[in-house]
Amino acid sequence: MTQSTPSGNSFPRGHFFPAEIRLKMSEDLKLTGKAPRTQNGYLRAVRQLSDHARKSPADVTEQDVRAFFLYLKEDLGFAYGSLRVALSGVKFFFAHTCKRDWQIFEMLKLQNVTAIPEVLSISVVFQLINETKTLRMFVYFWTVYTMGLRLNEALHLEVTDIKADRGIVHVHRGKGAKDRCVPLPSSTLAVLREYWKTHRHPRLLFPADGRNHTLAKHGVSQATNPMSETAVQGAMKKIVKKLKLGKGVSIHTLRHSYATHLLEAGVSLKVIQKYLGHSSLQTTMIYLHWVHVRVCSDPGSLKKINRSFWGLCVKLRNLVWTR
Repeated sequence: MTQSTPSGNSFPRGHFFPAEIRLKMSEDLKLTGKAPRTQNGYLRAVRQLSDHARKSPADVTEQDVRAFFLYLKEDLGFAYGSLRVALSGVKFFFAHTCKRDWQIFEMLKLQNVTAIPEVLSISVVFQLINETKTLRMFVYFWTVYTMGLRLNEALHLEVTDIKADRGIVHVHRGKGAKDRCVPLPSSTLAVLREYWKTHRHPRLLFPADGRNHTLAKHGVSQATNPMSETAVQGAMKKIVKKLKLGKGVSIHTLRHSYATHLLEAGVSLKVIQKYLGHSSLQTTMIYLHWVHVRVCSDPGSLKKINRSFWGLCVKLRNLVWTR
C-alpha cells in the first residue's frame, strides 16, 4: 500500500518508520511483557503516526501528535477501541522508546463507550457450528463456545492443558498474562480426543497442518505452530455471511454467548467472572443486559449446562464427523 504526499510523491506504508527505531520499540514492548497482539497494535499505531506526519517518529512534534489524533477522531471516525489502542501505542513510544514529556497526553481523553455485546441464542450457536466445513473448525468453534475462550486462548491450547481427571482446562497467559482454570464439559473432552486422533501432535491441540493434515508424517502432525487467526476468522466470516447474522458476529461472540447462557442457567456472576478471567466484576455484569433470571451459585446448574452441551454435540457430530 502507498500513500501520496501533497507534492504527489507516493511512499509505502512504514516508509518513515526506520527499522532501527521499530526494532528498539519492539524490544521495549517485549521487555515490558506486552502480549504479541498488543505489540502489533502499538507498533501499528506508531507507524500510522509516522505515515501521517511524513517523518520519523523520533522527529515527530507535539503538534504532529495533536494533528494525528484529530485526524483519527474527526476524519477517520475511529471507534473508542481503536482510538484507545492508538493512544496507548503512541504514549508507550514516547514514554519508553523515545522519551518526551508532552502535555498533549494529559489533555487527550477518550470517552469510554460500553457497548452491549452481540449474543446468539443456543439454537443459533447450533446452526452456526453446524455450518463448519471441516472437522478442525467444528472442534475449534465448539471448544471456544463451551469453555468461553478467547480466540488465541483456544488456538494455543496444548495437550498438557487438559486435566481430564479433574474436568478442567488450564488456560495459560490469557488476557493480561493471567492463567486460569475453566470447566471442561464432557462433550468438549470427547470431541477434542476424537480430533486429536486425526493429527496426534505431541503438543498442540490445533496444529497448523492444513485442512487435510498435509504436514503430517506417518499420521503424526509435524506442525510447529497452531492454526492461524486468519484461518479461523475467515471460516467464521463465511458462515456469518451465509447465515446473515450481521457484521457484529465474530468468534468472540461465542464467548459472549457462553457467558450469557451460563447466566440464564442460574450460574452466579462471580463464578462466570472467574471462568472468563475478568479482573473486574463490572466487566462481567454487562451480560445482565441480556437476561432476567434468578442467579445462584448452585453447582447443579453447571451440570445442566454440561448436559445441554452434550445433547447439542451429539447432534452436531452426526452431521459434521464425516466432513
